[in-house]
Amino acid sequence: MKRIMWFFALIPVAVTSIVLQFMPDIIPMHHDLAGNTDRWGSKMESFIFPVIIMFITLFWYLLIRVYEKKAVNAEVEKEQLEAKSAAKVLSIVGLSQAVMFGIMHYFILYSSYVQASTGGSKSTIDIAKVSCILCGIMFVVLGNFMTKAKKNSVVGVRTVWSMHNDNTWRKSNRFGAISIVVAGVLTIITAAFANGITSTILLLVYLLSATIIAILYSKKVYDQEKREV
Repeated sequence: MKRIMWFFALIPVAVTSIVLQFMPDIIPMHHDLAGNTDRWGSKMESFIFPVIIMFITLFWYLLIRVYEKKAVNAEVEKEQLEAKSAAKVLSIVGLSQAVMFGIMHYFILYSSYVQASTGGSKSTIDIAKVSCILCGIMFVVLGNFMTKAKKNSVVGVRTVWSMHNDNTWRKSNRFGAISIVVAGVLTIITAAFANGITSTILLLVYLLSATIIAILYSKKVYDQEKREV
């Protein structure tokens, strides 16, 4: 999984190297909220985002390695399984982000090429809208893996209540997974019909709502667990 993650993290660098051969020397580099270009710059600046993607991937890679080593050194089988589960889910997170940011970068390159070629003053693609759709898809993907993560301190619904025992963890994360999937689906639907600014605001609202609901549910599960003891 780590090799696949790095593969997708490196593709934007290769694609940018090829695409820039056909780009004008000066291309649009930044737009305001309305999509109007407020800064033009050297096409070589297009390498900045791919480099950022690589650093983000490096962060996930190092974190995955920590849990892989923890699994190897664990003396208790339960701790070993939890560490392996955390490493696996982190690999999914790292891979998802590498793919999402890569696709986002390809849209940016295409938009810059078209705008620079036509001499337009406005972005040809609503990048915020595209980003929201990609985030929504990532929420759905990650939500489907949340239920498979064993209790850990890195991924999933991690509250003092959900971490109480394996049962509260399982129930809290199953509900949390549903919440994040719903938030992802709503984000995709919203972005399909609204502009980038509105989609971004609603994405944050959906995500915040899903987080709060999941936290409150973990408290409910914990209270039920305590009453049954």
